[in-house]
Amino acid sequence: MLKNLYIVGLEPGSGKALVALGIMELLSKRVHHLGFFRPVIHSGTERDNDIELVRSRYPQNCSYEAHYALMDEEVRQLIAAGQYGQLLQQIISAYKHLEQQCDFVVCEGIDSSYIDSAFVDNFDSRVANHLAAPILLVANGANKTPTQVVNTVLTEREAFLQEGCAMVATIINRVAPDQLEQVKAALQVNWTFADPIFVLPDDAMLSKPTIAEIAKAIDAKLIHGDAERLNHEVMTVKAAAMQLPNFLGRLQEGSLVITPGDRSDVILGCLASTLSSQSPNVAGMVLTGGLDLDPRIQQLIQGARWTAPILSVTSDTYQTATQINEVRAEITPHNARKIASALGLFEAHVDTAKLAERIAVSRSTRMTPIMFEYELVERAKASRQHIVLPEGNEERILRASEILLRRGVVDITLLGDEQEIRTRIDALGLKLEQANIINPLTSEWQEEYGNTYYELRKHKGITEDYAHDMMKDVSYFGTMMVYKGIADGMVSGSVHTTAHTIRPALEFIRTQPGVSIVSSVFFMCLEDRVLVYGDCAVNPDPNPQQLADIAISSAMTAQQFGVEPLVAMLSYSTGTSGQGAEVEKVKEATRIARQQRPDLKIEGPIQYDAAIDESVAKTKLPGSEVAGHATVFIFPDLNTGNNTYKAVQRSANAVAIGPVLQGLKKPVNDLSRGCTIPDIVNTVAITAIQAQSINHAITDP
Repeated sequence: MLKNLYIVGLEPGSGKALVALGIMELLSKRVHHLGFFRPVIHSGTERDNDIELVRSRYPQNCSYEAHYALMDEEVRQLIAAGQYGQLLQQIISAYKHLEQQCDFVVCEGIDSSYIDSAFVDNFDSRVANHLAAPILLVANGANKTPTQVVNTVLTEREAFLQEGCAMVATIINRVAPDQLEQVKAALQVNWTFADPIFVLPDDAMLSKPTIAEIAKAIDAKLIHGDAERLNHEVMTVKAAAMQLPNFLGRLQEGSLVITPGDRSDVILGCLASTLSSQSPNVAGMVLTGGLDLDPRIQQLIQGARWTAPILSVTSDTYQTATQINEVRAEITPHNARKIASALGLFEAHVDTAKLAERIAVSRSTRMTPIMFEYELVERAKASRQHIVLPEGNEERILRASEILLRRGVVDITLLGDEQEIRTRIDALGLKLEQANIINPLTSEWQEEYGNTYYELRKHKGITEDYAHDMMKDVSYFGTMMVYKGIADGMVSGSVHTTAHTIRPALEFIRTQPGVSIVSSVFFMCLEDRVLVYGDCAVNPDPNPQQLADIAISSAMTAQQFGVEPLVAMLSYSTGTSGQGAEVEKVKEATRIARQQRPDLKIEGPIQYDAAIDESVAKTKLPGSEVAGHATVFIFPDLNTGNNTYKAVQRSANAVAIGPVLQGLKKPVNDLSRGCTIPDIVNTVAITAIQAQSINHAITDP
């Protein structure tokens, strides 16, 4: 089953709150801890109505503030500053905090008036993709012909698909009752998609504001009447400016009458109309101008036991009427009538069994870069590991260390001359009191580590002096800390070569049981997804067995970091279309990988375009579960892999995180010498997560 669902209103007044209420009601019967989230709400002291509606009806184990990320004023400021990434990170952070407390989260998108029009068009699709949430579209059928309704829905649905969104269903709301069947007939011809569409008729009770909503909007004071009747709907608004006989002729059932407070004739006329069985009932009155009700009229009204609300405002009739016409109806927490009507309408016109089935089977496999990086840090923090950083005097390492320690991601040991490192820290203005600093040349472990290395490698003909000399090297010393269990993992390479970083691990940490080869992957963070490339850094020309092991290890790494593994074994031909030694190697590797791990989805040989592009896959390899949807790409050799990852990195402006080594008994990872501070933070977090998994396997085999 899905973990979330994102409800998008295609335009103002679409009634997405009604749909959110219906979805919450549907899922509340199936989900134990059901959450509700809005990325953006209105600024101000008033609480968001839809959040309060959900909280009033469905028990929530969190504060009101946990249900939203930002207020619209904050969003405008971030957009004005060009900080779109920061905006999305704050939304993701707030959402993930709530998600941790829930089994399922229903998300309700923005109101278009909340943020600038230049950014609103794809705001919901961006957020939904970053939350890996499939979308339920809600369209507004009010004041549209059946043709306009259908065309709008088809166009908008295609736009969301172009953004890469997964679709659960579409609901067209507020269709004129006399056009309901015409809209359904038009959809029957044009709707050829797997995701269902439902049509809801406009309901006068739901589309009209209550007297209470109007009173709040115009800052009115109740001077007479039954407070319970404030929850009654206003079917129409009438401003009484003409003489009473002419006005009474235009009065309608459920009217809210606006008139100056000194128009006693209109007030008495409305009273008489309500008491008469031959005339319309007035929903209430608004007396303008701040004029007090005449005491004699007040006495007459009380004697007649007229309970319709009478409100008083200081504004004039024109201003009041203008304000009232701008009031939008809402399903408020305390209006049981509207809540019941909304749920009744939803359940009468939506096949809830079909919708529940769609929610159960639909899912988004998208893992966006922002979400990926966020989850790296959060998962690393969940069980704090100890990471050793051999390049303790390097500025980028020190700056990254401060970030990691401030955020509580890991514990850190820096290797190098302590005085030099502390002088460097002070010069950079950093705070690294929590970091442990060890000088391998003077460490009390120097003798022990040299002896251990000698015992591990003496079969290779090394001498004891050589072993002790090697332990003076920061990479060897740091790796030995990991081997001994003093540290849980090591990250290096910002100034050292890849060989210098990983050679010690290959020498004495060695591979995990059942793994024939140490390999690597890069997490390729594209604009809208994260892909896994292996092996692009370690093995020049793996044989079929090694290539199969690389594929299996890469699939496990992908799964470990939240990317669903759909494995493509890459070659210069797809399926049975090509021949040659390189194709045969990939064919054999695919066979071995499938035999060793029949539970994994593996396709090969397959060309890159067929692996990643659904339209190409339909032609070259129809019926494949992997083709067109691959997330893990296994290259046949280092030449192909290394060139491809660099080409994608530069041409697609992708962030390449890695190489991440896989297959070792304990994690050691290499940095690029051109790495940035965020690269270091991400790699350390990855190493910590790998250590968590290995430590868990040791303690709970």
